[in-house]
Amino acid sequence: MIDRNAQPDVRPANPHFSSGPCSKRPGWTLEALKDAPLGRSHRASPGKAKLAEAIDLTRSVLQVPDDYRIGIVPASDTGAVELAMWSLLGERGVDMLAWESFGSAWVTDVVKQLRLEKARVLEAPYGQLPDLSSVNFDHDVVFTWNGTTSGVRVPNADWIPDNRAGLTICDATSAAFAQALDFSKLDVVTFSWQKVLGGEAAHGMLILSPRAVERLETYTPAWPLPKIFRLTKGGKLNEGIFRGETINTPSMLCVEDYLDALKWAASIGGLSGLMSRANEALRILETWVAQTPWVDFLAEDPATRSNTSVCLRVSDPDITGLPDADQLAFSKAMVRALEAEGVAFDIGSYRDAPAGLRIWTGATVEPSDVAKLTPWLDWAFTLAKAKHAEVA
Repeated sequence: MIDRNAQPDVRPANPHFSSGPCSKRPGWTLEALKDAPLGRSHRASPGKAKLAEAIDLTRSVLQVPDDYRIGIVPASDTGAVELAMWSLLGERGVDMLAWESFGSAWVTDVVKQLRLEKARVLEAPYGQLPDLSSVNFDHDVVFTWNGTTSGVRVPNADWIPDNRAGLTICDATSAAFAQALDFSKLDVVTFSWQKVLGGEAAHGMLILSPRAVERLETYTPAWPLPKIFRLTKGGKLNEGIFRGETINTPSMLCVEDYLDALKWAASIGGLSGLMSRANEALRILETWVAQTPWVDFLAEDPATRSNTSVCLRVSDPDITGLPDADQLAFSKAMVRALEAEGVAFDIGSYRDAPAGLRIWTGATVEPSDVAKLTPWLDWAFTLAKAKHAEVA
């Protein structure tokens, strides 16, 4: 039995710390979706207006340059990344950067599915980045800005030259709206609605630089493209996609929810306000970790520490000395205890990542709730360690 007398006195008001789908914005209710044009075609005037507004607000809040195209595409961030890779790669060599599970998935698709012979893979273990100075920018480059499953991000875009010959394709799904993306260094940016803004899943965003558009209009891949990947007609960009004329049918309910999230973002100061909330939540965790001997960040370098998907590892010597399976069982025991108390949901490490915890601190999470969570993390550790000692 859990000793309730040993529990902290205060609980987070919102226990949703999942890394995706992520917590809804503060104050969200179903009433926010009342203006969705349900039962209407997305090609009718009301639907087209909503989709165009979503693109316009994305540009405004995310500070996307005017000459970059923004499109809504199928299948979440995964669909957007796949669309970009299948449509753009193959014209030249490609450097694939991977330091967590999603980056590794893009490597698999390029090497085993597209079977590009001139693919160079630069990998690093969880907690680290590859050597960014060794990237060949005569090649195209595919990378994640923020490793959602490792909590490791690139510190900035200074490592990307302005005069690169290849394209940079950036999976920014857990970075967009929380970290400063330097669009001048990025030719393709992808993300999904369900991360930093807490929107609903299944829709992806594809942002293209003029250089990426030029590639689309001058290069035809050697492989066939399914309908949902086709961005050109007659050798020219299908501009309608970037006005909200989506390739397939979107959910207007999800579009309305994304609009609500974007309007909330604008109301709290736009990108700077969103980044401030995520940074404050990370600061709270950094202070707690510095004072807590049993835990540490998975990211080894503080400069690469994510402010959204914060990955933690148990550093207590009694636990780190255990076999991997036992370390995983220990972390899962902590997660179960917190879920049972309704304090924190879905904070276990990703299935392919090292054992530990993953706490979402994107902008829709109240930093005050992160502060209230930390004593509960201590409680869960103490409880799990006591149970481990009993078994041992």
